[in-house]
Amino acid sequence: MTDLTPITALGAETARMQDFGVLRIAESTDLALASLSLRAGQDAPTPFGLTLPDAGGWASQDGQAAFWTAPGQWMVEAEGRAVEDFAAALKAEAPGCSITEQTDGWVTFEITSERATSLEALMQKLVNLDPACLSCGTAARTGLEHMSVYLIRRSDTCLAVMGMRTLADSLWHTLATAAARLPSEA
Repeated sequence: MTDLTPITALGAETARMQDFGVLRIAESTDLALASLSLRAGQDAPTPFGLTLPDAGGWASQDGQAAFWTAPGQWMVEAEGRAVEDFAAALKAEAPGCSITEQTDGWVTFEITSERATSLEALMQKLVNLDPACLSCGTAARTGLEHMSVYLIRRSDTCLAVMGMRTLADSLWHTLATAAARLPSEA
């Protein structure tokens, strides 16, 4: 049998991380993802005790999180569970819902900074969204260059950018180029 070595979305054995002044961009390799969709007439469940957020929202609790993607649909995240069958665990928590494994279809880059203004300055260069739309606990889908991405404001100091895994290199290049061009006072 062939000896297979797992690689990250960016093609390395370990996650890429790079500092750009006060900003740090890090590839997240341990985040499990599964989509959850309600079926006709079904009420929203509370998987893992998590209340699913309304439109534009993101909520987290005890290592799991969810953001709204469409009416009756959410993406559910779990830190540190990328190698597990997270979709099966979610299915057990949300019986009757349609659950689809999403982990290997997406790449997530966590952008952190001690200055919230630096995160906002970066996003102003990249997306056509009012920074007020990206306050703590929100998520939005938008275009970033030629890519469709989700922006998730996890805290005042952390913004996650989630895009298609097949575009991981392009997304990294776009984020890194913009971060490197920010003035040091941003």
